[in-house]
Amino acid sequence: MMKVNFYKFNEIDDYKLKFAVIMARYMNQWIFVKHKERDTWEIPGGHREENESIKDTANRELREETGAIKFKLNPVNIYSVVRESNDTDEYDESYGALFFADIEELGELPNLEIGEICLFDNQPKNLTYPSIQPHLFNKVCRIYTLDDGASINKPISIR
Repeated sequence: MMKVNFYKFNEIDDYKLKFAVIMARYMNQWIFVKHKERDTWEIPGGHREENESIKDTANRELREETGAIKFKLNPVNIYSVVRESNDTDEYDESYGALFFADIEELGELPNLEIGEICLFDNQPKNLTYPSIQPHLFNKVCRIYTLDDGASINKPISIR
């Protein structure tokens, strides 16, 4: 079983933050990315590198996964994913930082692990992490008072 929790930035020690995830908007639409080895949509983000601040991780991952050149990046919350064992009462909780980015300019998509980025009016249905990503998406929508309804318009592929 999996559960997503949210915390304020000062509630969890910084060294525990292993991931940065960035809900990004461009031209009033959400950016989701597709890894070259998968056929599902993901929120841009990734692992924190050694000696890197979590905000630097978010900046780097947003540039690498979307080609973003000019953007405003804001911290939202710390999130955790709790995985409970079916056999025991033990659980594993991993932490990451959730950011919101308003992208003003996109450049070329770097030739790294992302093969495609796409603009959506809402969260796509075919998600890589369907038990995690909707919680992150809805959290950002609530904080920024954006419509998080169920309608999905035709996505616009931009890479």
